[in-house]
Amino acid sequence: MQTNTRHVARAVILVAIGVALSPFTSFPIGIAKVNPTQHFVNILAAVLLGPWWATAIAAIIGVIRNALGVGTLLAFPGGMIGAFLAGYAFRLTRNVYLAALGEIVGTGILAALVSGWLVAPFLMQQSMSVAVLIASFLGSTILGTVLGLVALRLLERVGYAGQDQASKPGD
Repeated sequence: MQTNTRHVARAVILVAIGVALSPFTSFPIGIAKVNPTQHFVNILAAVLLGPWWATAIAAIIGVIRNALGVGTLLAFPGGMIGAFLAGYAFRLTRNVYLAALGEIVGTGILAALVSGWLVAPFLMQQSMSVAVLIASFLGSTILGTVLGLVALRLLERVGYAGQDQASKPGD
């Protein structure tokens, strides 16, 4: 039960960080409001908690960002796909750089394609060039992912995020 309580506490803190910083780090590019903070949180959640927690955290942040008006429906594929792939890559390899690659490919490519081909035209009744979405999602996720990797290294230095405390298979 202690592990579950710690996971919930970590998740709440990561959601709070993602929501609190989003008004300051979100900026519009066409119909999207990109947010590097989401990808920063995704990397931390993927490594510390695992793929399902990271995906849920991204979804909750997306709901709150939309409710506050600092996000769009593109926040859901834009946050959740990369979070899941980062967490899954880390679970399989225990390598933070492959988790980062999962976040970048998941958000920068896959989420941009889902956003441009499905979410924007069908749920938002708008369109935007997939190339522009890929470029903006890649820029946002690369920046946030690099910051997330730096944060993980800092947490590791203070003894908070070592291999012994990171998400275990089955989390």
